[in-house]
Amino acid sequence: MFGRMLSESLIEIIKFDLEEFFMKTIFITGASSGIGRAAAKHFAERGWNVVATMRTPENETEFLKMNNILVLRLDVEKKDTIQNAVAEGIQRFGKIEALLNNAGYGTIGILEAATEEQIRRQFEVNVFGLINMTKAIVPHFRSNQEGVLINISSMAGKVTFPSMSLYHSSKFAVEGFSEGLAYELASQNIKVKLIEPGATINTDFGGRSMELYFDESLTDYKPFTAAFLSKLVEMQKDPAYTSTPEIVAETIYQAATDGTNQFRYVIGENAKTLINMKESLGGEEYMKFITQHFS
Repeated sequence: MFGRMLSESLIEIIKFDLEEFFMKTIFITGASSGIGRAAAKHFAERGWNVVATMRTPENETEFLKMNNILVLRLDVEKKDTIQNAVAEGIQRFGKIEALLNNAGYGTIGILEAATEEQIRRQFEVNVFGLINMTKAIVPHFRSNQEGVLINISSMAGKVTFPSMSLYHSSKFAVEGFSEGLAYELASQNIKVKLIEPGATINTDFGGRSMELYFDESLTDYKPFTAAFLSKLVEMQKDPAYTSTPEIVAETIYQAATDGTNQFRYVIGENAKTLINMKESLGGEEYMKFITQHFS
């Protein structure tokens, strides 16, 4: 009887290991909140293994209870944490099929008010962190001759708003990097996808993921910034300009699993409207419209 029970237990263990082995795995940066967290849940609930990385994994509780989520420390500003997390993820699940470059943050303010440190950090996180993460995972994808690289961009990578020059420039860089990279990785059967959410997704992006830099001494800009902030608050209250991280997560899952060569995935009616407006009217007409709207 004891031998039979032991055999049945071994069978269950082997069965679980085999099921886990054949599950696909996605590696996610910035999984502690917002879009990254929603994506981790979405993939895990659909039978994927998830490497959920964050700067402070010691604060995580929910994901630690889920067998198919591995929580790891990763700060995109620190290359050693990137390399360690990739190695641990591969060791745990054997193979990674998709990478979601989600870690990032936004900035709002007058350029003159931004310090050199603030300017550099915007690019260190949103651009160089994303590039370093990509470089760390691509050799694994290449060795498997497959993989899906999904980069979180924004409508801000296609269209512009006042007082967001640094954020826009970082997202424009992500767009150019992703588009250029797609050509070379296609030769290795690796797909590159861009996710472009609209202006105001209901996450903490406007809280701890947003950095403000306004200098009260720059009085010349006060009428301009007052008008912009008033319109921004108005937009955030309008349901037409908001969406949820869960909707973005659904689109990310589509990008990872649809098997197509679709490159851009635009989310939100506001994003679709403004991107189409700029493409149809041209850059100068779009800028005139935004100037009038935020005046």
